[in-house]
Amino acid sequence: MLRSMNWMNSRLERTFPKLRIFLRFDSHTRFISLSPLTQAAGWTGCALLAGWTVIASAVALTNTITSGNLRDQIARDRQIYEEGIGALRGERDLSLAEAREAQERLNVAWERISAIHSAFLESEDRRRELEKGMETMQAALRHTANWSGSPPVPATEVDAFRGAAVGDSWALDAEAVSFLASALKHVADDRDALNVEAAEARRAADTARHDIRLLQQKNDRIFSRLEEAITISMEPLDSVFGAVGLSSESVLDTVRQGYSGQGGPLTPTGFADHTPLGDPETVRSLGILAGLDDLNLSRLALVKIPLSMPVKGNYRVTSRFGPRWGRMHKGLDLAAEYGTPILATADGIVTFAGWLGDYGRIVKIRHEFGLETYYAHLAKIRVNKGQRVSHGDRIGDMGTSGRSTGTHLHYEVRANGKAINPMIYIKASNNVF
Repeated sequence: MLRSMNWMNSRLERTFPKLRIFLRFDSHTRFISLSPLTQAAGWTGCALLAGWTVIASAVALTNTITSGNLRDQIARDRQIYEEGIGALRGERDLSLAEAREAQERLNVAWERISAIHSAFLESEDRRRELEKGMETMQAALRHTANWSGSPPVPATEVDAFRGAAVGDSWALDAEAVSFLASALKHVADDRDALNVEAAEARRAADTARHDIRLLQQKNDRIFSRLEEAITISMEPLDSVFGAVGLSSESVLDTVRQGYSGQGGPLTPTGFADHTPLGDPETVRSLGILAGLDDLNLSRLALVKIPLSMPVKGNYRVTSRFGPRWGRMHKGLDLAAEYGTPILATADGIVTFAGWLGDYGRIVKIRHEFGLETYYAHLAKIRVNKGQRVSHGDRIGDMGTSGRSTGTHLHYEVRANGKAINPMIYIKASNNVF
């Protein structure tokens, strides 16, 4: 061992020559000898410490820049998505209006066809009656011809008798036959005109049905895109609720109860929903509206759950949730400059604001779903007991009051009185914020 150390000292002596540090006292003088191996070990330790400091600073700076860029990108993506949803809603409303107009045109066309058909049937009845009258007049003409002693006139030659003997008894019958023939021609002309008009009405009805089919296909595409967008948007929200141990249904029910107020002089005090199902498109539209309502309620629920960090900007996590120094550390310690703003991580009501033993100056906030957050060791409290706060409101300043070794925030999350690791909620929000 000694031989190895001597060999290493001899090899390092060129780079690190042996040094002596003299210490002079009042009564005597001493010196400390530094061997090449000791100098090399010291320089190596200093280099490792400096390297570790540079690497840790770079990692912390990279995490800060990455998290900021990620939040900005998520905010931009959410704005683009909301604009897309608004455009889809506009297209849906326009398509529904076009469909209603086409349906009205089809109803008008069917009414017109029905009226034309009724008129056509009436003209057919008149034509048959006139034909019967014509046959009666022809029979009367033949009977008159036979009675006057003239030879019988065949039915095919009746027209030859029209106007043949003006002033005698046949003249009146010939005029009647001529009138009947003119009436029949008029009825035939009306029938042809009605047939043409009916054909045009049928073509208009076919065009209206074709337009309705196109609108239905367009509506189906819009509905499909809306349903897909709602499903994609709800998945990360459901994952957030599941990650923090909450049921999506219970969350929506709770938020819906808080945002269901209605009123006005014409609003009944109570009513039952008897809305009929209607056609499939109406049912599908109601389903999409219900999905959009659930999506809006889910976004409202996010600000009622403590998912964000209570400190913004530059900070350092100095102690995490779990065992520490033989005891259970029930929160998360975040260190930053003295007076750094402390923010509420969710909407709620302040239940305590003051001094509390080892916690020092502390603020307690009660949230929905049985959740509560603690903000301890504050330098200054900026809220009062009973005050309602919103997500992101400044409730105090970071300090070192109470049992504390330095400036930091002790942050706790409790569910029904039981301390929960705050990082569970903070990590769950990475899918949304």
